[in-house]
Amino acid sequence: MPKIIRQRPVRAKTSVAKAAVPKTAAKAKIVKAKVVKKVVKPKAPRLKRWAAAEIHEAFSRFQKANPEPKGELEHLNPYTLLVAVVLSAQATDAGVNKATRALFPIADTPQKMIDLGEEAVRDYIRTIGLYRTKARNVIALSEKLIRDFGGVVPRTRAELEALPGAGRKTANVVLNMAFGEHTMAVDTHVFRVGNRTNMAPGKNVLEVELELERVIPSEFMLHAHHWLILHGRYTCLARKPRCEVCLINDLCRWPEKTVV
Repeated sequence: MPKIIRQRPVRAKTSVAKAAVPKTAAKAKIVKAKVVKKVVKPKAPRLKRWAAAEIHEAFSRFQKANPEPKGELEHLNPYTLLVAVVLSAQATDAGVNKATRALFPIADTPQKMIDLGEEAVRDYIRTIGLYRTKARNVIALSEKLIRDFGGVVPRTRAELEALPGAGRKTANVVLNMAFGEHTMAVDTHVFRVGNRTNMAPGKNVLEVELELERVIPSEFMLHAHHWLILHGRYTCLARKPRCEVCLINDLCRWPEKTVV
């Protein structure tokens, strides 16, 4: 009897396709990282410093052109000068003069200013920026002058800087204009001239002040502050300097100057 071999049924292999798993947008896209090239600006050339002879020459020219320069803040005495400088913060000299021409004839001493009163002072200086704060400071400094100095403007930097509304620049202006001290008040004009010409470069007004005091010969220091202010105000302008009429064009180190 033949042997019967039973074959097991062969199951057909079925391939079950795996469900496609959607990739996230971040994985689906390969984003090439942007290569940002750092633009390295060429360093500004180091400007040559002024020689002592050049400093002397510059101020000799200023002196010859304007032997007795005057500040443009109108005042009657050291006290009104002090008040005018305090009022000039963030204001123009012309704007201050317009207000003080009516104020100073009736209040030219600390006591008269106190008698006038803060409200009245405000009315006189209303056209000047920050007039409320400045009126308060004028009355406060007037009271301090009477209380601590017998109504007289002090002659030291520390005492002047301690007055309400005053600071280093105020002290320097008063010491120079009222008492003939060799001080250097650095305002926006002097700061610009010192840096642009490279006569006295500095990151802040104090650095420029100290450098100017170091390099300017003593014989010119009494008027140096005014020469530099006037030069910055009328010649070395902030936006469009008038290089064509500049007295020190040939000495100036500014790379963008118009050579005459």
